[in-house]
Amino acid sequence: MDDDYLDDEADEGDRFSDAIRILLLVAAVAAPLDDTDQATAPVGAVAVLKAESRLQKLDFWLRNPDYLADELLNDYERSHEVVLLDIAGDILDSDEPEVCAIPMVRYLFGAFEALDRALSVLVAPRLLIITQQRRNQRVLQDNYFLTEKGRQLAQQATHQFPELAWYTQRALLVQALAEATGHSALALRRRQYLQRDYAETPLNEIIPSIAARTRARLAGLRSAQPLGDAA
Repeated sequence: MDDDYLDDEADEGDRFSDAIRILLLVAAVAAPLDDTDQATAPVGAVAVLKAESRLQKLDFWLRNPDYLADELLNDYERSHEVVLLDIAGDILDSDEPEVCAIPMVRYLFGAFEALDRALSVLVAPRLLIITQQRRNQRVLQDNYFLTEKGRQLAQQATHQFPELAWYTQRALLVQALAEATGHSALALRRRQYLQRDYAETPLNEIIPSIAARTRARLAGLRSAQPLGDAA
């Protein structure tokens, strides 16, 4: 069999996998339409996620469970809410950081991957509708509108394939982390750049795993827990 054919099949599989991940992420984190949104929203839209840069930042945490867990540990150290330690433990005590990781490349403004091919899978059947805010012929922001059809398909997919529910569960964690950080893409970028390994990754190279370091950090925090807080 021709190697190019195999590569095309793999690319197509990756495109649909990426599309499913993006749909479940947007379905989990998109905000209900407010009065302003409703005035300009496409027909059939029920929620919106604003700005490609924000989508990229949220997708990074979804694709990198070790970085997500490390941020939960950061919040635990600030708040001492044991539930954050427990959730980080659920991630790091499993093989999730290895099995579920989808690495991203660091560009000038942080982790980024071109999502056009995956988004095309969602836009063609109007599961998502992408609009652009422009000024003087310049694109200021892409907005990702989830349609009722997209919402129903996301729910149906996780019902038919329970393993996909992992994406929704982790997307809700990512959303909670984003809300605690600030909704803007700039706030999310600043937080992600506080991660040493992330910030020190050379441009155009893959952001490395921090699973080993984060597991060691988790062990240290667990050992420092007051006995009354131990699970």
